[in-house]
Parts: sequence; C-alpha cells; structure tokens
Amino acid sequence: MYYDFKLAEKTLEKEFEKVNDIRDYNQRKVLKAFFDNRVAPEHFYTVSGYGHDDLGREVLDKVFAQVFCAEKALVRIHFASGTHTLACALFGNLKYGDKLISVAGTPYDTMQEVIGTAGDEETKRSSLIGSGILYEEVPLKNNTDLDLEKLEEVVDNKTTMVLIQRSKGYSTRKSLSINTISEICRIVKSKNPECICFVDNCYGEFVENREPLEAGADLIAGSLIKNPGGGIVEAGGYIAGKELYVQRAANRLTAPGIGSEGGAMFNQHRLIFQGLFMAPSVVADAVKGAILAAKVFDDIGFNTAPAYNEHRTDIIQNIIFWKQEFLEEFCKTIQSLSPINGYVTPIPEYIPGYEDKVIMAGGTFIEGSTIELSADGPIRPPYAAYMQGGLNYAHVKICLEEIVKKLNV
Repeated sequence: MYYDFKLAEKTLEKEFEKVNDIRDYNQRKVLKAFFDNRVAPEHFYTVSGYGHDDLGREVLDKVFAQVFCAEKALVRIHFASGTHTLACALFGNLKYGDKLISVAGTPYDTMQEVIGTAGDEETKRSSLIGSGILYEEVPLKNNTDLDLEKLEEVVDNKTTMVLIQRSKGYSTRKSLSINTISEICRIVKSKNPECICFVDNCYGEFVENREPLEAGADLIAGSLIKNPGGGIVEAGGYIAGKELYVQRAANRLTAPGIGSEGGAMFNQHRLIFQGLFMAPSVVADAVKGAILAAKVFDDIGFNTAPAYNEHRTDIIQNIIFWKQEFLEEFCKTIQSLSPINGYVTPIPEYIPGYEDKVIMAGGTFIEGSTIELSADGPIRPPYAAYMQGGLNYAHVKICLEEIVKKLNV
C-alpha cells in the first residue's frame, strides 16, 4: 500500500521539536558532568588483575552519579545484562524476612525468575523468594492502570523495598512517567520513610528531562547496551542512588570487602565514556522513530501505544496487530533491513526467561542491544510488537516504509 511519509513527518514537527528540546537539555547535563569531573585521556587507561586503583573507573562512576543526580554510581562491564544488574541491586539490599512489593503488577518475564514466581525448581531455589524474602504485587486496575489507592494500603512499616518498573515490559499498561514515579515515591515514603524506592530504569534514560532519583527514588539500575551506552558500549550495566544502597549492590556483584573497589575493566573505559556522551542524541533519534511508527500504524488502522502525540517516558513502541502473521511479518522485515544478519529470517521460539514463544528481530552490532533498532513480541494475543531503539532516525524510517508496503491491510 502507498503511504505518504513526508506528510506524516510534516504533522509531527511539534512532537519532534519537543524531543529535540529534551535532547539538548540532557546533552548539556552530560557535558557538564564531563567538565566538572575533568575527564581526560588518562581516564581511558586500564589496570589488570584485581583492578585496584583504577582512576578511570573511579571518574566514570562520578560522571554517571552526577548525570543521574546520585550520591554514588556503580558502572561496570561485569553486569551480564539488565536483569543481572537489577538482581544485584535487589539481592544486595534485601535479606531473609525483608519484604519487596512490585507496585505496577507483575514484572516482566525475566524478573519473575529473579523474584521466584516463575521458573523451574532450581531457579526458584536461587530466587529472592527462595532466599526467604517476602513478595507481594499491587495488581493493575483493569490490567492497564496503576492502583495507587491499593499501593497506599499495602505499604507498611514492614515493607523494605518497592520495585518500580518504569517500562511496560510485555504488558499492556502504560510505561511510568517521571511524574508518576514521583507520586509513587511520595505515597510510599508517606507510609514508610525507610522503604527503599527502587526504579528499574531500563529503556527510560534521557527520554525525559528528569531521571527517577530527581523524583524521589532512592536507587535506579539499567543496562549499558540500552539507552546510556549510546549504541557503542559492548556490555555492562549501572546502579546509582544513595551511597549505602549502591555499595550493598556492589558487594553482591563482587564480594563483601571488595565492593566497588575491584574489577578490571578490560580497556572499556573510553567506550563507556563516549557512549554516555552520545546517548542523549541517540535516544532522541530512537524516540523520533517510535513517534513516526505510532503515527504511521495509527493512520493505517492499528492500535499503537503510546500514541504519536502522547507523552513519552521510554523508547518502546507497541503496535497491536491482533494477528500472528502480521506480528511475524513486522519482525521479519525489521530483521531483513538490519545491518547485521539481514539475511536471517527470525522464527518464534522459546527463550530462557519467557513463558511463551517469542519472535525477535535484532540485527545489531552488539548482541541484544536494544538501543539499536530491534523488535520482538510474545506469540500470544493481542500479538503486540514491541519496537525499540534506532541508532539513527533514517534507519527506522526506511524500515517502516518497507513494512507498510508488505502488510496486506
């Protein structure tokens, strides 16, 4: 079918201008952190062995801490994934008998295994619940909306931590804006000032002009192969927030007594510094691509979430297809126009950590990088595609043009 992309872009000028304003604000913030911490070539050098006295690692932590308005940050390539990063923050700050509450319903699939509500017996044995940590969820209203009244009821003086998942994951709820996170933290602190408000910040960095720690959160965590890595960081994650909570997470990553003081970084300093510097602009292009996708698919008759003119708080765009074949065609087209493995055809398959078959398209330079253009979706109704990333807007637009041609609607 024919679709006028130039006309669509014309109608999106105001939305794109908002994204540019946020990009510019965040770029200045990142640049100031580099200036204030006097980042220099000597901070790109590395040490070996135990990783003691690593000046670059120390300054890298300080730069991230300033950017995210934290007392302390832990930025390490040793985190295997975003899930591993979150697990270190959780296990580091929770002990036997403590209580964790998920405020936005059931977390996404891989986190369910960390918590212990999914997985085989051996997985559950190693989970939070298997370690004697109490767990409760605040169900969503109508499977879509936060229930803040219920949250106020369940948080009490025995609640040690609340988990606030900023991005929607494989659900139909809205991702949580910074203003919503601020309201959650206000409610939690009013009931228990000592409760740790922990935000899973994956997919959300630099999409708004504030980060969760500026909205009352105590601790955040995310992946370096998502937004803050700028598309060039090869592995790792970050944790930031109050010094005590970050140090506890560091003890979990390494060992008590070592904490954040050890761990050779294997010549990755420069990439991480440079990726952070690039991140505001890369994220802005990904958000523009998501806005264009929402506009295009809305115009040709599909439900999209968020809508093209809705407030954005992460880089994820949902397209609800209601047909498995449309979801598969979408992902196959993304894959066919990827710079890496463009000749490969994705098929639905079971993936560790997920209950349903999942189809994934991601011909990325870095395996699993979701700041690069990728798409995936579980093979279950409503057959929603989760599109995210895009190192540049032009690549996203090219893919969308081809997808619209192929869909028989």
